Amino acid sequence: MSKKLSKRVKDLMSSQKQIRNIGTAAHIDHGKTTLTDNLLAGAGMISDELAGEQLFMDYDDQEQERGITIYSANVSMVHKFQKDDYLINLIDTPGHVDFGGDVTRAMRAVDGVIILACAVEGVMPQTETVIQQALKERVKPVLFINKVDRLINELEMDAKGMQEKFMKIIREVNNLIRKYAEEDYKDKWTVSVDDGSVMFGSALKNWAISKPYMEESGITFKDIQEKCSERKHKELWKEAPLHQIVLNGIIRHLPNPKKAQNYRIPKIWPGDVESQAGKDMMECNAKGKLAAITTKVYDDPHAGSVATGRIFSGSLKEGQEVHLVGQHKDERMQQVCVYKGQERVAMEEVQAGNIIGLVGVPDAFSGETLCSPDFKIEPFEEIKHVFEPVVTKAVEAKKTKDLPDLVQFLRKVSREDPTLEVDIDEETGEHLVSGLGELHIQAKVEKGLEDEGIDIESSQPIVVYRETVKNKSDVFEGKSPNKHNKFYFEIEPLDDDIYEAIAEGEIDEGVYKGKDSDLANQLKEMGMEDNDAEGVELIKEKNIFTDATKGIQYLNDTIELVRDAVGDIIDEGPLAREPCSKLLIRLIDAKLHEDAIHRGPAQISPAVRFALNNAILSSNATLLEPKQILRVESPQEHMGNVMTEVQNRRGEMINVDTEEGVAVLLVKLPVEEMFGFEGELKSATEGKGFYYLKDVLFEYMPNSLRKERIKDVRERKGLGRDLPQPEA
Repeated sequence: MSKKLSKRVKDLMSSQKQIRNIGTAAHIDHGKTTLTDNLLAGAGMISDELAGEQLFMDYDDQEQERGITIYSANVSMVHKFQKDDYLINLIDTPGHVDFGGDVTRAMRAVDGVIILACAVEGVMPQTETVIQQALKERVKPVLFINKVDRLINELEMDAKGMQEKFMKIIREVNNLIRKYAEEDYKDKWTVSVDDGSVMFGSALKNWAISKPYMEESGITFKDIQEKCSERKHKELWKEAPLHQIVLNGIIRHLPNPKKAQNYRIPKIWPGDVESQAGKDMMECNAKGKLAAITTKVYDDPHAGSVATGRIFSGSLKEGQEVHLVGQHKDERMQQVCVYKGQERVAMEEVQAGNIIGLVGVPDAFSGETLCSPDFKIEPFEEIKHVFEPVVTKAVEAKKTKDLPDLVQFLRKVSREDPTLEVDIDEETGEHLVSGLGELHIQAKVEKGLEDEGIDIESSQPIVVYRETVKNKSDVFEGKSPNKHNKFYFEIEPLDDDIYEAIAEGEIDEGVYKGKDSDLANQLKEMGMEDNDAEGVELIKEKNIFTDATKGIQYLNDTIELVRDAVGDIIDEGPLAREPCSKLLIRLIDAKLHEDAIHRGPAQISPAVRFALNNAILSSNATLLEPKQILRVESPQEHMGNVMTEVQNRRGEMINVDTEEGVAVLLVKLPVEEMFGFEGELKSATEGKGFYYLKDVLFEYMPNSLRKERIKDVRERKGLGRDLPQPEA
């Protein structure tokens, strides 16, 4: 970044109305990084000739090799609009579903997003996912329909055909916005050709148009069609440069941070918006107390740990001390900076409303809240991805001497990417890594270990199931080892609607301590009994633990230990030490010793565990298995082969359709049957079949497979193949 550009960026950082924090988001290969190249060229940061081909933001070796974006990347640029300069802080995000966690975290940092849709493929599964991710964070969208040149040059569509194609894409995008947006934004945030919140063009060929630009410049769609047909893309680029049309659209339609934070803060921060901290953030007060969040953490070979963050109030400067709310510790900033892809440009100070780089916070994780040490605030809402990890691999160091380095690396990678769940067993040396897909684990764990020179053995992919029950249990007693404390529990399946509401994020997980009236009212409206709804102590992994007792002496002093013990059972159920899900756990009664010394953790935990293990095992305990809903595309003549392949893997056909001569199948497949599916699909369709993930859900394991799967999991964990039985 030149000194002149650095000064312009620095000058604009304090002009909040002239800042736009935006992201790009799309289905894989719909052109996000190519679009970003064009925006950078327009800002004078890369060569015009290389725009669309350099893929400047894909700076990691793996990204260049695989031809996909794996890590979100940041850049700050300046654009002139109606005689004023504007600072654009942009995050280019991955499109592959396995790296969707990076998209989710990026959406916390931005206020607006460019949704890209390929003019040929249209709205695809990941298009829907990224729209859902953006709206969940109250991030406003605009739409860019990319690869229009392909409709003209490859498919030879006439004007009417293209118009129909465009309207179908716009209609589907707006339907998704109405589906996922909150009530206040369902219609307000739909996109429109007339106002220019829909733009069209070719990122690869560097040109774009919008209705406002056509009216201003006099260029017509007929001109576009003729010049595109004649391959006069350079002329189009000169007449309708993509960067100008898109950046103008961003400035017109996406909010500045001062405006956006007024409606985003109540969504992403659970504190009191009427408090001083709340008011500072709502007003994007640069002179207020510091409130910021880290959305990305990575290691730099020269600077060490580097974080990307968004400042919501206050400012950050070199040498400033900050408090890490999640880590409960203070650290001193070494440097604050802005981004130019992989390069960082140091700044003396950065104010509220900006996306920045932070050097000197080695203990921060992705999603950490930063504040002033003398003015601590509540942490921001947890950044939750729409899908949870469903593929697991066991990783083991080949050499004993590498074990400490392996453990350190796994802890680092889980801090950088919370969608990678790591279970470290330092005693056995075997560690489980769970990700959104095989590629997720390969790219971010196995390749990283290879680069670090740590030789490992990794298992074939493992499926992690969930333990649950089908029936309501009797009441089971659990006695403490000293016989002085007794607990009485019962368990039943959690209501489907409540389970789905937790899964969809409509009900937040966490510790409630039976004092949340809003939660109680929400659960009552969904049909939960009053006593259960008013006593909720814990919601974890889509289970609810409720205290249904009344007036039990000393229980208030002991309930935290009970809650911890319930949490331990949820983490490892009695069938095969898999996590539990979809349970309503009810404490019915308790008898406690009057002396606190006789009701410590060593007494309470075994009593709770005994009662809950027996309750689960006596209630038709079973497994929930993860399944993926996929969109499978195939030439029509191979559709029968695809159906056979799906059915051979315990798959279910949900819908079959045709789109422009291509068979489109919506199918549901168990994750344990997915391994090798891509290769078999290619074989069955002569290399022309593809599939895309639409959703992940859990369903009961078929009774015919239940016992064998439980035995297999137990054997893998060294627990023996005998099925556990309730204890007397």
